[in-house]
Amino acid sequence: MKEQVSVLIGEEELTNRIKELADQINRDYEGKKLHLVCILKGSVFFTCELAKYIKVPLVMDFMGVSSYGDGLKSSGYITIEQDLTIDIKGREVLVIEDIVDSGRTLSYLMHMLKKREPASLEVCTLLDKPSCRETDVQISYCGFDIEDHFIVGFGLDYAQRYRNLPYIGVLNLKED
Repeated sequence: MKEQVSVLIGEEELTNRIKELADQINRDYEGKKLHLVCILKGSVFFTCELAKYIKVPLVMDFMGVSSYGDGLKSSGYITIEQDLTIDIKGREVLVIEDIVDSGRTLSYLMHMLKKREPASLEVCTLLDKPSCRETDVQISYCGFDIEDHFIVGFGLDYAQRYRNLPYIGVLNLKED
């Protein structure tokens, strides 16, 4: 198989949209302290870039959640590989996702986090594939709605590769 990546969202467009999201978050959380929860590994680039432009006080924490393995489709089996290190009870929590497609992983995660009694619990995703939704999830901040493609770059991977691309690309697999 030959792998080809074509640019879907360029670096400049990504940066501009992330700044817009940060502006909206700054307005919505003005006067509050924000607890960012970065969903590993795909959201690291997005979380770090977004945090650069958030002006309200914040702390960052990380959760490792997996449903893909090395495949192109979600396995449907959700694994918590790393849990939070800071108690979120009474905190303003913003979960940062790289991409929401079926919604199953995010739904499971939000249900689990709500039990920990945060003051608020919202979601910010860089990419959303609404056409793939199987479970209803509430997204408060969304960078881009995209079609059903397998996406790589800016933290998103295929078998742990392509995360370091500075843009969002569509991965195409072709026969040699």
